[in-house]
Amino acid sequence: MPTLKPRNAVYAQSGGVTAVINASACGVIETALKQRKHIGKVYAGRDGIVGILTENLIDVGAESPATVRALRHTPSGAFGSARFKLKGLDQNRAEYERLIEVFRAHDIGYFFYNGGNDSMDTAHKVSLIGTQLGYPIACIGVPKTVDNDLPHTDCCPGFGSVAKYIAVSTLEGAMDVASMARTSTKVFVLEVMGRHAGWIAAAGGLAGHKAGDAPHIILFPEIAFEREKFLARVKQCVEAYGYCVIVVSEGAHYADGKFLAEAGTKDAFGHTQLGGVGPVVANMVREAHGYKFHWAVADYLQRAARHIASKVDVAQAYAVGKAAVEYAVQGQHGVMPAIKRLSSKPYRWKIVPVPLESVANVEKTVPRHFISEDGFGITTACRNYLEPLVGGEDYPPYRNGLPAYARLRGKAVKRKLKGDYALK
Repeated sequence: MPTLKPRNAVYAQSGGVTAVINASACGVIETALKQRKHIGKVYAGRDGIVGILTENLIDVGAESPATVRALRHTPSGAFGSARFKLKGLDQNRAEYERLIEVFRAHDIGYFFYNGGNDSMDTAHKVSLIGTQLGYPIACIGVPKTVDNDLPHTDCCPGFGSVAKYIAVSTLEGAMDVASMARTSTKVFVLEVMGRHAGWIAAAGGLAGHKAGDAPHIILFPEIAFEREKFLARVKQCVEAYGYCVIVVSEGAHYADGKFLAEAGTKDAFGHTQLGGVGPVVANMVREAHGYKFHWAVADYLQRAARHIASKVDVAQAYAVGKAAVEYAVQGQHGVMPAIKRLSSKPYRWKIVPVPLESVANVEKTVPRHFISEDGFGITTACRNYLEPLVGGEDYPPYRNGLPAYARLRGKAVKRKLKGDYALK
């Protein structure tokens, strides 16, 4: 998409944040600020797409280079994220027209949307309506999701770090239980994220290397839960090893599709809101066997744990942000930078563009050959896939014993449109 003069760029974060989403932001911003021939000012939406719709923009150029650099080692969403799903073009065209209105008012020619499945769909739709309305806008999706469920990419930035956190937590928690099992806790349940894809639960399997090692049971969304089979396995493990460690995905469900912990409500994206599956599973064990148990929910801790991030994950997160800008100024739009694995040992990869329309609203689940025959563990193929992704350490700088994370000025961009926009 050739341009006669530099046009401005806007970046936005979407959905659940990760330990490395700001590394992608750093890649986008540092690269964009160097592209003066193509890109003028660099903005960010405050609280994601919501900030763009309401014309609440942040002047990223007002941040110091040191602050922008520090984004690379800062967790969470530095600019604010949002669970706000734009409806289809045929359902609410006005929302997309509003985005174009804001883009036009601020001469924005580049839109970088950092998110997961729904976000790639939004970026694709924005690129379509820009064409329809005669407003040239380069829309590039920047991949992010701890769930690791985007297709056409070896992995998703954010996953490697949450996988490392869960593998380490499983290993250390199991050591604690094993040391006390004779006279105390015999069953430990760790609940992890993953609604339909069990990649994070699978990562817990990296903690064990031989028979008898924890985790003894992994409950995947890909494998329908069978209560009696599960309870029998728990008893077998306790009798054989003295204790049992279980990693359960929040999306574990019965054969009829009902989640083990369904709360009966839905989130902003229309997904079923899940309750705590950890205590559900733990109480199931207590009622059947009477074992003393403990359970834990990794929850936000797993996706915010920048202190133990995967070095590979940080590098990939930055690389997709950098590539997104490079694609845009080269004239590409409606694409997402994806990670292509070239080899596993050693782990080698490169970034390639894939069309947004092939990524939008498609979920990549754990393949059956990655799950053990009994449905309770991972295979060698799965381990070979996962191990490179948790490789290396990339510790943030510390000050007074705690990580020193970036703090933005967040300078507001002057509004140009009249009136307030009401979110629907």
